[in-house]
Amino acid sequence: MKRWISIAIAGLVFFGAAAAHAAQVGLIKIDGAIGPATANYISRALDEAANQNDECLVVEMNTPGGLATSMDDIVQEFYAAKIPVVVYVSPEGAMAGSAGVYITLAADVAAMAPHTTIGAAHPVDMGNEDETTNSIMMQKVGNAYTKVMQTIAEKRNRNVEWAKSSVTDSKAITSEEALKMKVIDLIATNVPDLLQKLNGKKIGDKVLKTAGASVVEIPMSAGEEFFQLFWQPQVMMLLLLVAIYGIIAEMSHPGAIFPGVAGALALILLLYMSATLPLNIAGVALVILALALFVVDIFAPTHGVLTGGGIIAFFLGALMLFKHAPKVYQLPMTWIVSTTIITAAFFVIFVSKGIRAQRLPKSAGAETMIGKTVNALSRIDPAGGKVFIEGEHWNAVSETPVEAGQPVEIVSITGLTLKVKPK
Repeated sequence: MKRWISIAIAGLVFFGAAAAHAAQVGLIKIDGAIGPATANYISRALDEAANQNDECLVVEMNTPGGLATSMDDIVQEFYAAKIPVVVYVSPEGAMAGSAGVYITLAADVAAMAPHTTIGAAHPVDMGNEDETTNSIMMQKVGNAYTKVMQTIAEKRNRNVEWAKSSVTDSKAITSEEALKMKVIDLIATNVPDLLQKLNGKKIGDKVLKTAGASVVEIPMSAGEEFFQLFWQPQVMMLLLLVAIYGIIAEMSHPGAIFPGVAGALALILLLYMSATLPLNIAGVALVILALALFVVDIFAPTHGVLTGGGIIAFFLGALMLFKHAPKVYQLPMTWIVSTTIITAAFFVIFVSKGIRAQRLPKSAGAETMIGKTVNALSRIDPAGGKVFIEGEHWNAVSETPVEAGQPVEIVSITGLTLKVKPK
């Protein structure tokens, strides 16, 4: 009997150890701007971690901010999550800025590594041109997102006053200050330290058992990685250039097909992306004006004047194109300058070729005979005569009589008669 009891106890210990060993935590890493691909990644990871019965999902994050729409989606995903969500601002030197503040505070557990930063959550201007209207609109947006931040902080029992000030006054604090002010729940030096400190923490009806848990990273899918890279202002600028070059190339070389198809596809993708990443209307108008000037200068004898205007319009348009997007989605000046130079070179070459073509002498047709010298086949006078040129006999007249065999220069052509003069 004692033997069976010993076996039972050993079995319970074994299965208990196995259960403890089987504890698992999901981990994803967000490094960069928050966008549609980020929101999709977090949503998929939450479902996958729940299906794996993970203790929680740790979102290791370092972001300067991003799109408000994507941030809203992520906050809603956190609220609806089937497992606890832990946002961990890491590594040292990382930050949770702008949209990252909302995401951090919306998590069940907000954690930061030492010497990290959180704050500056005020929304940025998203596109009105009129200064007065824009100011009023931004005030409304600011007030709305102050309330959003307040509800997040209240729901997660965090410092409401600081949370509101991060929106209204763009306040930012270090991880050490955030812990003292009860903005976050804990500071951890690394993921193992984080799991140790999470162990035994009660979230809702669940008590986390994360001490010694295995960490399984959930990577981005190929599609998410592609769109994370794809949804950048640099990519949108490249698409804009492909659209411009493709359409111009197709117009100047009808029937080439490939440039036109590439340009049309780039334009469609650009329009699709602009629905999420806002483009400044004035910037788009200037780029379209530049395109029109380039096209006209290719076909009109303006000798490059319109191309000069187009280059200026393109530079100003590129400068303004992402002016009202969040800072992390604004186009770097190096890109603006380099794309302007490339575009200028592209169209200067096109225009210069067009000008040279206009100045070239005729290379086909009867007009090519003007200026050539031939020998008279017979006497040529105002009444007529004959010459042989280009493999054909031509009628010829000359105000000054020319004898047979004497060289003459062709002056002009009227119908099928050449006007010549003695050479």
